[in-house]
Amino acid sequence: MIKITFIDAEGTVRTVEAEEGSTVMETAVRNGIPGIEAECGGACSCATCHVYVDEEWETVTGQPQPMEEDMLDFAFDVRPNSRLSCQIRVRPEMDGLVVRTPIRQG
Repeated sequence: MIKITFIDAEGTVRTVEAEEGSTVMETAVRNGIPGIEAECGGACSCATCHVYVDEEWETVTGQPQPMEEDMLDFAFDVRPNSRLSCQIRVRPEMDGLVVRTPIRQG
């Protein structure tokens, strides 16, 4: 199983198992990760699943597509490593992925 580590704004670390082909957002919701609201259910029509991808994983997760970039305009405290977790599809090479949740969504 692929493991993803979520670190919240207070530094609490939660490592969970993810299914290949699911999204980071779906993994978070399935595992009750605080800070991932996912109001649109993964349709890339909100910014409530915003995460910061740790620097070492940015190449693996890739860059946001134009629609995602547009939605990130609505996110709180956007940074160069900001992504919407609904747009990151889990692949085997993401085993060990680390993402951080912002202090608040939207």
